[in-house]
Amino acid sequence: MKNDILEILREDARASFAEIACRLDVPEHRVAEEFEKLEKSKTVLGYHAIINPEKLDEEPCMGIIEVNITPQREVGYDQIAAQIYKFPEVQTCYLISGSYDLIVFVEASTLKQAATFVAEKLATIEHVNSTSTHFILRKFKEAGVIIHDEEKAERLPVTP
Repeated sequence: MKNDILEILREDARASFAEIACRLDVPEHRVAEEFEKLEKSKTVLGYHAIINPEKLDEEPCMGIIEVNITPQREVGYDQIAAQIYKFPEVQTCYLISGSYDLIVFVEASTLKQAATFVAEKLATIEHVNSTSTHFILRKFKEAGVIIHDEEKAERLPVTP
């Protein structure tokens, strides 16, 4: 039942216990008990809304930063990653394979604030060797949800 509940949550984090119980054909109290276990075990850490930034009064500046670091003896990448993910600008931080070690998703109010974060906070951390920053220009899909309205999507004319 745990995996079934998690799958329903991935589709709709607002699904009620009653809706989930109905879909799984189990009593509602069993769903509530399973939720309590999932939250206590920290399997479920939170619930999030997917927001279309184009609908906001002021769009936040979002970026993806590739970070190359030197791992620390006995703790590897964890200690430096912790320094990075504790910044309020950091929304997501992953250890990755490839040319860089970490990928960091950041959000700031303005481009200047995002640039200041990279220059004054991230790049100055000891053992951060290099960064490569990419700013998100437009979101089309996030967490499996299409954001960009396809009906309004028109190609801009190209002139010679």
